[in-house]
Amino acid sequence: MGSGHIRRWESGAYAHAVSDPFGQGPVPWLRGSENYFDDTGQVVPWYVEHAPAPGASGPRIPPPRAGGGPRTADDVDQQIKGYASAGAVAPGESIDFHITVNPPQQFFVDVYRIGHYGGDGASKITTSPRLSGIVQPPPLTADRTVSCHHWWLSWRLQVPSLWSIGAYVAVLTTADGRYRSHVPFTVRDGHPADLLLVLPDVTWQAYNLYPEDGRTGASLYHAWDESGKLLGEEDAAVTLSFDRPYAGAGLPLHVGHAYDFVRWAERYGYDLAYADTRDLHSGRIDPTRYRGLVFPGHDEYWSVPMRNTVELARDHGTSLVFLSANTMYWKVELSPSASGVPDRMLICRKRRGPGRPALWREVERPEQQLLGIQYAGRVPEPHPMVVRNASHWLWEATGAHEGDELPGLVAGEADRYFPRTRLPEHDSRILLAHSPYRDHEGAKRHQETSLYRAPSGALVFASGTFAWSPALDRPGHVDERIQRATANLLDRICKRD
Repeated sequence: MGSGHIRRWESGAYAHAVSDPFGQGPVPWLRGSENYFDDTGQVVPWYVEHAPAPGASGPRIPPPRAGGGPRTADDVDQQIKGYASAGAVAPGESIDFHITVNPPQQFFVDVYRIGHYGGDGASKITTSPRLSGIVQPPPLTADRTVSCHHWWLSWRLQVPSLWSIGAYVAVLTTADGRYRSHVPFTVRDGHPADLLLVLPDVTWQAYNLYPEDGRTGASLYHAWDESGKLLGEEDAAVTLSFDRPYAGAGLPLHVGHAYDFVRWAERYGYDLAYADTRDLHSGRIDPTRYRGLVFPGHDEYWSVPMRNTVELARDHGTSLVFLSANTMYWKVELSPSASGVPDRMLICRKRRGPGRPALWREVERPEQQLLGIQYAGRVPEPHPMVVRNASHWLWEATGAHEGDELPGLVAGEADRYFPRTRLPEHDSRILLAHSPYRDHEGAKRHQETSLYRAPSGALVFASGTFAWSPALDRPGHVDERIQRATANLLDRICKRD
């Protein structure tokens, strides 16, 4: 199938079947010339090269290249696509990139760090030399599992010891300037910090349908049959490989949630360390060293070691901040790749075949016992968040009053308190929003935002909505009351005056 007949699913949005306004893959965390198709087929610009001229104000938008500038590579022709050998890497270590280029030609890699950077959203840290690109072999498939572990090494990045920890994106561009793709990764270290930001790479992979070619790709949600018909969960993959690119633009679905928080938190100088969820799983980090753990994005898939580690941290006095909804819903396992590299395979049987149930609430460990609330359902249209207990310190100086409606703050998916489900042990507990909405059938539902103090003194906050992180720093979604409420929470956790 030629690229002249791009169907909607090739944009990276259709096959995910996501109806929420914050789930359309990469969103404008950067501004400028990059194109990304949203779920309506409209082009969303979101990329800028951060290289202001001396004395100039604002970012320099690169001039269009021949042919109108780079456009996003697709998963059919795979003009340029790649993946990294690890999700997170420490300064002084190396990370390998495996990249396919079609037709074969030279390419280069610009590495950006996500941050505020005067509003630009990211800063270019380094550029690779010109590299030789080849057409890598087709992905290997077995029982819906797609892997590119057999791709040749294209570039090894030795991360300098002076690099700042943080969320990074490698931007791959063909030498002719026509196509571009992305590879996210994290730079972490073991130095102490107030807050540990945990990037949800396990959930990112669960949604990854690469390659979105109408034939081969599979996620935990979708696959295709021989005729190109998109199949649902009952026919989707059970095991996924991290050894493959992300579909579409090369950035995960919901990645914008994390970047929204990163930009805002770095703007206001919070002392952040970075890790991904596989670091939690493997024990590479000790979360009890931090005042708080922040889970900024959609974080739906958790392994037993992840949950045990986080509960242990809470019981040692480390606060927990969950800024999304539908957190810790599915129970998963991580296993080594065929070559023995740890945590390169994600396994979740959902409700199919023999074995134990895959929902945490079905194995007598419902999410509410950690979060204080748990997943209630999808929110088909954004609704207002209705403030409750406005005299609480979280709402202090926000200007929010009892019963105030914060427009659009209940969106995507919602959590609430389930009265028949056991709560975690707590010294105090409060609900800070109670927001009615209607589900897909028109039935009345409600969302809630929760905060409790564990016996250890740890605070555990759960926003109960997808829209909280975008309200911090996403153009068109910023809400100053949410910004201040988040600052009130983090300042208390960090013991700021």
